[in-house]
Amino acid sequence: MTSDTLEQVAQALDAAPLDAALHARMLAAMRAANDEAGSAAHQLALAALAALGTAPGGQSALALYNIATVYAMKGRRKEAIHWYRHTLKVEPGLAIAHQNLAVALEREELREEAAFHRERAYQLQRVFTEAALGDEQHRILILGAGKGTGNVPLETLLSPQKYTRVRYAIDYASEAEDAQLPPYDLVFNGIGDADIATPLATRLAQFVDRCDRPILNPPHAITNTHRHSTAALLESVQDVIVPCCIRIDSCPANIDELASRIDLSGLSFPLLMRPLATHGGERLEKHTSLATLFPALAELGAPCYLTAWQDFRSEDGYYRKYRVIYVEGKPFPYHLAISSHWLVHYFSANMADESWKLHEELGFLADPAAALGERAFNAIAEIGRRLSLDYGGIDFTLTADGQVLVFETNATMLTHRESQVGPLAHKNPYIDRIIEAFEHMLDTRAMTPDDNRGEHD
Repeated sequence: MTSDTLEQVAQALDAAPLDAALHARMLAAMRAANDEAGSAAHQLALAALAALGTAPGGQSALALYNIATVYAMKGRRKEAIHWYRHTLKVEPGLAIAHQNLAVALEREELREEAAFHRERAYQLQRVFTEAALGDEQHRILILGAGKGTGNVPLETLLSPQKYTRVRYAIDYASEAEDAQLPPYDLVFNGIGDADIATPLATRLAQFVDRCDRPILNPPHAITNTHRHSTAALLESVQDVIVPCCIRIDSCPANIDELASRIDLSGLSFPLLMRPLATHGGERLEKHTSLATLFPALAELGAPCYLTAWQDFRSEDGYYRKYRVIYVEGKPFPYHLAISSHWLVHYFSANMADESWKLHEELGFLADPAAALGERAFNAIAEIGRRLSLDYGGIDFTLTADGQVLVFETNATMLTHRESQVGPLAHKNPYIDRIIEAFEHMLDTRAMTPDDNRGEHD
């Protein structure tokens, strides 16, 4: 099937999204193009249409929802948005489609539309139950914030085959709704961003006080992970550098006031300006002078962090960003991104196109202590203990003298598997170790008594 034909099928599906024959044609096209995600999406749609029928209405909309969700899980947000919109045309009252569409739109910076769908989702529903597809091992209640994107990504960590996932938008729910939740074995506090969690502290404390099940990543542990608190948290850890960071709650009245604030804090240019509750470099800017920083703060018009930027290029001219995931404080290597740009992202670093980068990353994954050096690896392990998170992570680099330069460390770190047939498949055995450790933690904690009280009071 040619790309022109593929485009024609896509156009036909837009006109008739519940047409099973068209989904079958699209599945064949996706397989021919080796599009693993697209194939899985339309295969799921066909199975759902066969089971639920093609008559317009709530049940058939789930077939389209499945397509969108596969794309969302693979990070293909534009396709996910496209199919969530189709879903809601068929069934406007499907709350979870509104919810997921809002997340995707927010990440595409379509904030006004995202806010509309978020409000609609949680007006309709606060509790979203996803039953285990196989033999249920545990029922996990996931506390989430509907108003924000600071939730811990758990799709890979909590297998839909093994776990029933009960998602609870607690910021939209009343206390009375806490007592009406379906049964659960464990709670995972998915509100991993301290900037999102802090305004909800009272509401979360109310839930914790009444909860008789173990809570992973309890709210008091999240509170310690504000960006401007990291230096104090890790102050006494040897061989660790945490750049100075301050929080700016409102734009200073004039440029002189801003200059004074920067001087008093000990900051110096260059500075990174980052809005609160943002991740992945979203709206992150580097400023080298007051002349650009002050108008940027005024235009932002919202609280932000200012962080000292340190040139961390290696001797070969490349920038390196390591990520380690912590499960119960134990460090697991997750990835190494090597980029020619200071704003390092794995997806933009051309990792898959340069074999020497993948070789270096594999060395880090296979033996992080050897790759980092004993001093740095010991520092990384100590940071995991200081965090006191059941699940979290750290992004960092190494300085020329072998110290750990911390970019961020918190609970919001993403873990996901790579395609089994792609150039990054070598990462999956190491990602599986993280998942195995996480599942072992769930099994262990499910058998322990409630230990949630006392530290948040």
